Amino acid sequence: MKMRYLRLFLVFTIALAVLAIGVSIAQQKEPAEIVIKDPAFGALKKSPVKFSHEKHFKDYNIACAECHHNYVKGKNVWKKGDPVKKCSECHKVAAAEKNSLSYCIRTYPKGKAPGLKCAFHMNCTGCHKDLKKKDPTKYAKIPTTCAKCHPAKK
Repeated sequence: MKMRYLRLFLVFTIALAVLAIGVSIAQQKEPAEIVIKDPAFGALKKSPVKFSHEKHFKDYNIACAECHHNYVKGKNVWKKGDPVKKCSECHKVAAAEKNSLSYCIRTYPKGKAPGLKCAFHMNCTGCHKDLKKKDPTKYAKIPTTCAKCHPAKK
């Protein structure tokens, strides 16, 4: 009889643990929209960028690891559920960085971690321009100019 209660207790405990893990995973959902305003920049000359996770992964099928990364021996090992660091933890503010995508690509060849401003411009603007080239009709509304991502401050 004691063994039967012990089994029942173990089954109940395991079920409760599985439920708790499921709830924990469900709560780790990314926010629908974030504002990219890294404090490392200090005072901003342009307005911060509003970024929609939902639009990127649902409408454009962009994988999380296209933006989030953790490079080990040249390979991105970041996977969904891993901690998300502030970009400025690895990409430092470089005072001389220009807002030009071509400048960033020249200054930071593949394999060299760009400064913070270039990291955003290379990843975001570079991706937007690539998508527009790939399918100008489907991606016609994707912003590729400064003012479209950084609207005038109010």
